[in-house]
Parts: sequence; structure tokens; C-alpha cells
Amino acid sequence: MHQHCVFQLLNNWETSVKDTAYHNYTDYLQWTDNNYELIDGEAYFMAPAPNLEHQEVVGDIYFQLRLALAGKKCRAFIAPIDVRLAQGQDDADELVDTVIQPDVLVVCDENKLDRRGVRGAPDWVLEVLSPATASHDQIKKRDLYERHGVREYWLVHPTDRVLTIYLLEGKEFSKPRIVELSGETALTVLDDVLIQWDDLLTRLPLAEDLY
Repeated sequence: MHQHCVFQLLNNWETSVKDTAYHNYTDYLQWTDNNYELIDGEAYFMAPAPNLEHQEVVGDIYFQLRLALAGKKCRAFIAPIDVRLAQGQDDADELVDTVIQPDVLVVCDENKLDRRGVRGAPDWVLEVLSPATASHDQIKKRDLYERHGVREYWLVHPTDRVLTIYLLEGKEFSKPRIVELSGETALTVLDDVLIQWDDLLTRLPLAEDLY
């Protein structure tokens, strides 16, 4: 990536921080303008309402997952839903300093589900990239998901029609696999679950149509 582009992505990421204070879940619940995610105590502003392409991708993939997982123990969820990631298994909720809202996620352990949302790492997470969130999803969240043990992480770039897949091997993500959005793509950590792209792509603009 060109050096200027890297700088721009990092700059966008850094300027999205709420303030320099350390926050936890107690603070998070008190915010009336709760458009933030917490990562290691830092509050990051989430972009305004996603564009239509983002919503098309998120909604379509969630719908496919719900159908594929019907009658199975794994469950699919769609943002907004709070995912609390504690540093220690026995940490009280009020002290948790990481609360995120993945675009789409799958949880297979029902013990991680409660009325507040999800506590613990999902098995599978998908984030849809946009200019406003690209660095956050590709750098900050990638490292976070790796550290907390998300088994599979997908990054969808709807404009370029590219999918980046990270798989957890031991305690680290493997080298990313990058594939074109076409045909179908299987989830590695879930048996017999495929995401079909062709119908979805008919509703997404081509990159040249956006400029």
C-alpha cells in the first residue's frame, strides 16, 4: 500500500478516539450517545449510519447464515449487539474494558449468551469495510479478535469485491487468504455453511460507478 494511504488510514483511526480517559463497561452503559466501541479501555467512535452497500452485504450474509444454521446449536447475530471481551474469565462485567459490535457474528457456545448480548469471543466474525472503518477493522479489530481467540475473521470489501479471511492457528491468525467475491465461499470453522455471492453482487455497484 502506498505510504500516503497508510498514513491516512492510521490518521483516521487515531482521530476516532473519544478522549484520553480509560473506560470500562460501567462507563459504556451510561453514555447516552452510545456510538462507541471499547477496545482495551479506549472508546472509538463508530461511523454514522452505514451506506446502502454495507447494509446489503450485512443483511444478505446474516439471512444466509440464519437459514444455514436453522436447527443447529450455533446462532448468528447482526449488529447492533454488544460483545464483551474480558481480560480474565472471572472479571466482573462492570470491569470489562472491551465492548464491540461486529457487523455479523456466529456463536456456538450458548453459555456465552445472556440478556446483555455476548460475553466471550464469537466463533466467526464478519466486518464490512468502508473508508471510515477500514483501518479500525484491518488493524485494531484484527489484533483484538486474534488475541481473544475468534476462530475465523472475514473482512468484506464490497467496492473492490474482495474477501480477506483470517483463520486462528494456535494463538495467532494465519496468513490471510484473499478471494474474489463470486460463486460461493465456505466458512472453515462451521460445517456445511456456504455464503453465496452472485445474487448479492447484482445489488452492489461496480467500483467505477462510484467515481
